[in-house]
Amino acid sequence: MINSEKISYWEQKTFFQNIDYLIIGAGIVGYSTAIQIRKANPASKIVIIERGYLPSGASSKNAGFACFGSATELYSDFQKNSEKDVWETVKLRWEGLSHLRELIGDQKLRLETNGSWDLITKDEINLFEKVKEKIPYFNQKLKEIIGEEDAYSIDPDVATKFGFKNVITSIFNRLEGQIDTASMNHEFYKKVTSQDIHVLFGVEAINIEEDNVITNRGDIQSENIAICTNGFGKALIPSEDISPARAQVIITKPIQNLKIKGTFHYNEGYYYFRNIDNRILFGGGRNMDIEGETSIALENTELIIKSLTSLLRDVILPNTPFEIDHKWAGIMGVGKSKKPIIKKLGKHLYCGVRLGGMGIAIGTLVGKELALLICKNE
Repeated sequence: MINSEKISYWEQKTFFQNIDYLIIGAGIVGYSTAIQIRKANPASKIVIIERGYLPSGASSKNAGFACFGSATELYSDFQKNSEKDVWETVKLRWEGLSHLRELIGDQKLRLETNGSWDLITKDEINLFEKVKEKIPYFNQKLKEIIGEEDAYSIDPDVATKFGFKNVITSIFNRLEGQIDTASMNHEFYKKVTSQDIHVLFGVEAINIEEDNVITNRGDIQSENIAICTNGFGKALIPSEDISPARAQVIITKPIQNLKIKGTFHYNEGYYYFRNIDNRILFGGGRNMDIEGETSIALENTELIIKSLTSLLRDVILPNTPFEIDHKWAGIMGVGKSKKPIIKKLGKHLYCGVRLGGMGIAIGTLVGKELALLICKNE
């Protein structure tokens, strides 16, 4: 039972008793799961619990990239996976972004389709030549999958256009964009609460025993339980192939006459940056300390922050004075495969986790598929 000394009878009755669906995690997947369940079950009691006083996972800490695959990422994926799997993943991301736009709306997402650039330095010129040969093929496949022509092209003038240093060329993707993460999450929250779905913050799931979730506030019982905690999922389902992947982010103070506009991938995608409110938001650097960044600690480290700041100064804004205004960290969920885990784990227990750093793109579809699985198995 929830600690009855700290809540009233009314609160116990309204929020913690006779729950039909308990969803763990107030992020894109958790919210989308709840919305889809409500469509199928108009009278059911649905409760979402979230460990933080705000959403704690990647859904609220990400860089706001609406992307489905840079050219260098696709090339890298082909070295490790079958072409069928790679293109199925691209299709899933594109359909997921379309579904997110339908669900939230471009205006509420504050979506800007300014395109994205793979930035190429002299150290990556051999990779660039290999990827360049594949661009006609990539464009043809994308046309077959999403109906859009000439998604990828070479942009040799990117450094001159935006003032970068040590960047010799780039591969442009005209279809990718950027969103406002906070606006998206706020709209999700309004949607679920307007549908009589309760969202309880500051309630952390510690363990699950059959239909009972043990939390920091006491035990909560539910007819059905859905784990939607992505990178935090390992703690609740240790048998699954999920690893946390921390991403550290910095943002500058406003910069007068900022030229940079769009989303950018640097050093094979390990670094990424964008403009927002006349600032540069810059994240990444996990490759410098993969072991250390396999963490659920929402903390910044001197090693990564120093690397981000140096690249800002030496490559991105070499001729522009700037100050760092804020920094934070988010936790992604990754594994050996880029496919998300959507499955039934027990009689009452389900999960939708491991979004592989593409939660914005695929989160709503993972939630939808998870909800359909739950409703089907009741």
